[in-house]
This record gives sequence, structure tokens and C-alpha cells, in this order.
Amino acid sequence: MIIFCEECGRRYRIDPTKIKGAHAKVRCKACGHVFDISKSDEMNGTGADLEWPGSGSNEAPAAESIGTETVQAELASLKEQRSRRLGLRAKMIVLFFLVPVILMVAAGFLYIRQLDQLTSLITGESSQVVTHLAENIIKEKAESVASQVLLYLDSHRKLRKENFFQDEGFKKVAVQKVGATGYTALYQLPDSSGIWRTWVHVNPKIIGIDMSKLKKPLGKAFAGFWKVYTGVRGGKESKGYYRWKDKDGRVRDKFMVCAPVGNTSFVIAATTYLDEFTKEVKGLEKKAGVISANTKNGVFVILGSTLVLIALIVLWYGHALTKRIKSLTGLAEQISLGALDEELEIRSKDEIGDLGEAIGRMQESIRLSMERLRRRR
Repeated sequence: MIIFCEECGRRYRIDPTKIKGAHAKVRCKACGHVFDISKSDEMNGTGADLEWPGSGSNEAPAAESIGTETVQAELASLKEQRSRRLGLRAKMIVLFFLVPVILMVAAGFLYIRQLDQLTSLITGESSQVVTHLAENIIKEKAESVASQVLLYLDSHRKLRKENFFQDEGFKKVAVQKVGATGYTALYQLPDSSGIWRTWVHVNPKIIGIDMSKLKKPLGKAFAGFWKVYTGVRGGKESKGYYRWKDKDGRVRDKFMVCAPVGNTSFVIAATTYLDEFTKEVKGLEKKAGVISANTKNGVFVILGSTLVLIALIVLWYGHALTKRIKSLTGLAEQISLGALDEELEIRSKDEIGDLGEAIGRMQESIRLSMERLRRRR
């Protein structure tokens, strides 16, 4: 236990187990003053769990003087005990940095995920709508030309199929533009010989030939083309995609619709590259992808900057706050060990400043009380 000389304020440490009576007298080595110490002082403090010996001599052993080194050792011991606990700065980092970081990161990833889904939905739906619209345009074109051809044949009953290509009026009706590069053509269902022949086409080299002989020049694209081309058996309409190789070597998808011409054996085929209709949408999809990527990058930058700013603010404020609290704690510990001459400069005007002023007033009050006790002696 730690005791104070009532005369000069000198501090001493004494083993309470060596006090054999209810109280004992000790002599201050500094001023020679003799004063009483009692077990009740220790019982009311931290020594309440000690076992006290029975009554005996009322003289306590010589007290051990407590110097500056002893006070520093006591302070070091208290700091070592506190270092095992989760400090205020660590709690501030957890509450004001880690928790917001987790929430902000989760919100950021959720936002980015929703943005990706929205972009995919809009661009995907737009592409499907335009594709469907383009298919309908080609279909309507084939049906419209088939109706015009039927009217022309009804008004020119003597026109033979071998002369379709030479008749400029009929050729203008049967061959019309579809999209930017597409066209319509007229061909005939197979006769008894089973041969499919085209009678009006933009390419005069295939007029009247056996269309199955295009298998070699078309190569792999022939199978898809032939499936749509011959799909009109039984007077039904046929449509579908097939791959086509351009003169520049590019292979692209073509869409073709084959519409029967009334009750005749003739068929109108309307075909074109579908990307001529969807290229604008594809361009919008690319722009949407770029905007989405830029938005995500912006979100990452803002999120990262915000996290860094929060971290700096929490660390700076936490350091400043804990530093002032540690200063007040150190002063209070020194006062508890009898160091009444320590001074602390308090500059803050917040609650911590109020606490520092209260500790200073308590320190001054204890000092004045000790002086009054010495004067009474």
C-alpha cells in the first residue's frame, strides 16, 4: 500500500501484511514526523482481499520511500496491463472505418452488378427488337413483291417464264431492293424432273440453271441456303438464316424469306444481310458498353478515394483524440501515485478539455489539502 506523510507529503510504500494491529505508527524519514496508518485505509482500497494478521505490535516496519523511479515503474506496469486491451483508436477504426468500408464496398458492387444487368437487358432487348423488326420488314417485302408479281402475271397471261428476265417491266416488279444491298428474286418449284430453277435474279448467270449446282461455289453456305430455298414445298412460306461469303472474303449472316406467288408454281425470295438493319443498334451497344465501363471506373475511383479519405480522417482524429486521453490518463495516474506537481497544458475546448480542467482542479485541491494538513501539524 502507498501512504503519504501528512507533514511533508513524501510518498512511501509499505507491505500491509506487516501491520500487526488495527493501526500502526510510522516515522517519515524525510522530516521525522510520526503519523498513524490503519488497516481500514487499505480495506477501503485495493487491499480489501488481503489476509490480515491478528493483533500485535502497533509498530509497523520501516516504510519504503517511493522516488521518481518507482512512480515511473508503476506507470509502466499500468501501461503494460492496458496494452492487452482493445484501445479507443482500434475501436474507432473498427466502427468508423471497417464497418463503413464493408457497407460501401457491398453497395458499390451491388450498384455495379445492377448496372451491368441493366446495360445487358437494354442492349439485348434492343437488339432483339430490331432483329425481329428487320425480319418482319423482309417478310413483308417478299409478300408484297409476290402480290405484285401475281397481278402482273394476271395482266400478262401470254408471258412465258423463259422470257421473264427479258421483260423489263416484269423484271422491275420481280427484282426489288431490300435494305442496302439485298434484293428479291423469282424462282420456280421443281417440275417433274425435280430441278429448282431461278428465272429472275440480279445475277444473269444463274437464270434457268439447276440451282443445286450452286453447292460447289457456295461451299459450306449452301446447306443453310438450300434449306430455306426449298422450304416452300406444299405452298408454305419459308424463312431462315444462312452464311454468305462476300467478294471481300467476309462471311456474314443473311436472312431470307420465300413467299409463294398465289396459286402459281413461282416463289419470291427476299434476302439481305441482317446487320444492315441492326448495325445502328450494335453501335449503341458498343457505346453503352463504353459508358458502362467508364461509369464503373468512376465508381471505383470515387469509392477508393472515399475510403482513403475516411481512413485518413479516422486515423488522424483517432490519433489526436487518444493522444489527449493518454495525456490525461498519465496525469491522473501520477496524481494517484502522489505526484502532485505535474502540470498538463489543455488547449482543446471540447469535453476532453473540460475533463482536463477538472483533473487539474482535483490536483490543485489535493495539493491545497496536503498543505493545510502540514500547517495544522
